[in-house]
Amino acid sequence: MMLRNTLVLLLSALTLGSTSAFAPSFRAAFTPRATVTAISVAVDTSEIKNGLTIELDGEPHKVISFSIMKQARGAAKTTIKFKNLMRGTTIENTYRSGEKFETATIERNAAQFTYSDENGNFYFMDTETFEEVAVGPKIMEDVKQWICEGMEVNLVNFKGNVIEVVIPSPYVYEIVETEIVIKDGNVQGRTKPAKLNCGATVTVPAYLVTGEMIKVDTGKREYLSRANE
Repeated sequence: MMLRNTLVLLLSALTLGSTSAFAPSFRAAFTPRATVTAISVAVDTSEIKNGLTIELDGEPHKVISFSIMKQARGAAKTTIKFKNLMRGTTIENTYRSGEKFETATIERNAAQFTYSDENGNFYFMDTETFEEVAVGPKIMEDVKQWICEGMEVNLVNFKGNVIEVVIPSPYVYEIVETEIVIKDGNVQGRTKPAKLNCGATVTVPAYLVTGEMIKVDTGKREYLSRANE
């Protein structure tokens, strides 16, 4: 009888462990993509779009914005604003209609944030190889405030170097600090700042309180809703 009870307990523990290991996370509607490579292809000005990464002078440049200027005579011109993903600088160039570019050959690797140091470096664990990957402060500048412990991201690599960290969006954060607004007839429609567990601050409805979980559009840096809505 004792042996049978022991076996039952062992089986129960295994079942619970298995369930917990495969339980879906509600933190983000985002699945990091493990080792996905984008091969270089030729595109012209008509195919330019925000977020496209092309190679200029041997370095990766991401399209931030673009505008098309039509002319009474002659071909239209396209003005493109790029961010150099290796240097962090921005440039703006104007091109004739139909000019061609080469997209950058990049690789995306799924990784999990582990820690950061006093020098501004962030460390991630590759979820396929389990190797530690260090990313410097220049690359992290735009997203460092939105990184949380254990967050799963995509590391974008160009010629063996990480050039961008793509964080999930939307993502669920906890409000860790916000003022208490006295409820009255005017609270509806009012907003206030709220500090999140990642360190960033967003504007939220006045009725939210410390400890609540909320969804945030990390691309626009905007509050979306309560986590359970």
